[in-house]
Amino acid sequence: MKSPETPRQRAPSRRAMETRERILDAAEIVFADKGFDAATLRDIAALADAQVGLVHHHGGGKAELFAQTVKRRADDLSSARLDTLTASQSAGAVTVEDLIGCFFGPYLDRAASGDAQWLAYARLVAIVSADPRWRDLAAECFDPTANRFIDAFAQLYPDAPRVAIASGFVYSVSAMLALLTSAWRIETLGATGSIGTGRRDELVRFCAAGIRASLQPG
Repeated sequence: MKSPETPRQRAPSRRAMETRERILDAAEIVFADKGFDAATLRDIAALADAQVGLVHHHGGGKAELFAQTVKRRADDLSSARLDTLTASQSAGAVTVEDLIGCFFGPYLDRAASGDAQWLAYARLVAIVSADPRWRDLAAECFDPTANRFIDAFAQLYPDAPRVAIASGFVYSVSAMLALLTSAWRIETLGATGSIGTGRRDELVRFCAAGIRASLQPG
């Protein structure tokens, strides 16, 4: 007797995929603007020009939608960062500046165009990084790539405790997020310019100096 065949699942239609992307775009903006706790699915539906039921259909509950929104760009960023790291290591000896540039570059390249979605995503990363309730989400989306870079720093500083390397790495990522989310503050205090080459080089020098000062003996 033949076992019944499992029915094939239909691939999402183009319209459904476009609606899902519109909802995730809206969620990205709303969560970035209001934070997780203050944001509502109704806010997201209004910005996406969709019914609340559609937001539930494509995103689930609020926590699940937040996780989906964070995960959406994480794979792209991780792949770009690891590809850049591999290329840099294959080219020869790497420096602290090289490693920081490999990690920062892919995000800053995407944000340099002024795309509101990528700038909003930086705020989501900051929310996840600052709130222990998202520990599992950070472990899934960010930790594997972060550990690859910490391993690379450890090759430059084999005698440094891993916790010291991890601290320097987290401080540096925080500085990158500050540039992405607080450029207006820098401008208010007297500087001008966007997330261009000059500002990026300044950020890399700043972070490299801090890592060296904390990891070099004596």
